[in-house]
Amino acid sequence: MMRSLYSGVSGLKVHQTGMDVIGNNIANVNTVGFKAQRATFSELFYQTTQSASGPNAATSTGGQNAKQIGLGSNVAQISINITNEGGSQSTGNDTDLKINGQEFFIVQKGGADYYTKAGNFTTDGFGNLVTGSGGYVMGYTAERDNLTGDFILMTDELRPLSLYGEDYKLTSPNQTTSAKITGNINSSDEDFTSDGLGYKTADMYVYDSLGNTYNVQFKIEQDFDSTTGYTLSINKIFNGTEEVTTLAAKFNETEDSIHIDFDPTKGTVISDKDFKLSIFKANADGTASTDVADTFPQTIGVNLGDITNYGSDYSIVANKGDGTIENQGAGKAVGKMISVAIQTDGKIISSYDNGDTLCIGQIAVASFANAAGLEKIGDNLFASTLNSGLANVNDVTAFGDDMSSGVLEMSNVDLANEFTNMIVTQRGYQANSRVITTSDTMIEELLNLKR
Repeated sequence: MMRSLYSGVSGLKVHQTGMDVIGNNIANVNTVGFKAQRATFSELFYQTTQSASGPNAATSTGGQNAKQIGLGSNVAQISINITNEGGSQSTGNDTDLKINGQEFFIVQKGGADYYTKAGNFTTDGFGNLVTGSGGYVMGYTAERDNLTGDFILMTDELRPLSLYGEDYKLTSPNQTTSAKITGNINSSDEDFTSDGLGYKTADMYVYDSLGNTYNVQFKIEQDFDSTTGYTLSINKIFNGTEEVTTLAAKFNETEDSIHIDFDPTKGTVISDKDFKLSIFKANADGTASTDVADTFPQTIGVNLGDITNYGSDYSIVANKGDGTIENQGAGKAVGKMISVAIQTDGKIISSYDNGDTLCIGQIAVASFANAAGLEKIGDNLFASTLNSGLANVNDVTAFGDDMSSGVLEMSNVDLANEFTNMIVTQRGYQANSRVITTSDTMIEELLNLKR
């Protein structure tokens, strides 16, 4: 009878453990990235009162099975349902992420690496991407190239990721090196006649190497010795609305003006289709010196091939860039960060008000040979163990998967299954308690025999 008492006690303990696991699952039914657990039981051990024996032909007796009395149950394992993906919840928050696969985000906390499926990230005061408990989300950061000013992704090691770090708030400016003047010059325009001004102006806005914007104003004058000839010269250079007196310009580095000739029958340019515009330091009298301006170290190539000399309105305009490849040679101002987005491959893309879009980092993920061997440590984090194997770290596309931004993976707890297990566990606990009370009654009857 004492054995049944101890068996009943062991049954109570394991069912209580099972209820603890179920209770924890239900408590975390709405926990982001939570993975449900399951407790399974095993027999404890046995007392053998008679060992098994085989048949004996000499005595004409058959074999007998062993006689064993079980002494209760034990918790065999508490396993994690690691492979079943939780439901997706749309949040609209760009820093909320969900891995569409079996990989884990990598989080550094207290100098150690941990792993999580909970992608409810935010940013701290330094712009770092962090978990709610302050762990750094790890990945590959980008560093600025000193020559080009662009960012290069550094995949040599994992580092804490920053979305709004000081290094990424600005992008480098570029000097304008190419432009194209288009439109129409009408020789009948009254400004080109001898009674008018004798010239028209056209503006070309360019960037210097520091990202400052300058307006180079051209003067277009008709050559009265030729009905199809015009002279292009520099009228003024402005910075905003202020005329710049410290800068001057020359064509092809030596000429103060350039001549444009048109085919009299077609009205198209037949000569001097291109020129190089150089920005020099200005002399005291406003003329160009021999010293190139520090912020305009490169010449600006200007194409004139699409100007016409038709009998329509004057419409000369100048556009930055060469017109064949978008923005090539157009230059740019200093770029200020205006938004950050995370792509499906985990790359962090920053957009700037000067048109730049740069990759400033990439989120790394980890996979394991036996993910079920990971150890839960709280805060939605897992730690690697000897049985999980080492983390295989890469970007999510290397595993054939992707991630979603503005979406979270929710708990994979199945409430219907948990409630069913709760009923079974409750009944098991109740039955084991009956074993104890019944055994107690039998002992009481035995004690009453002496009366």
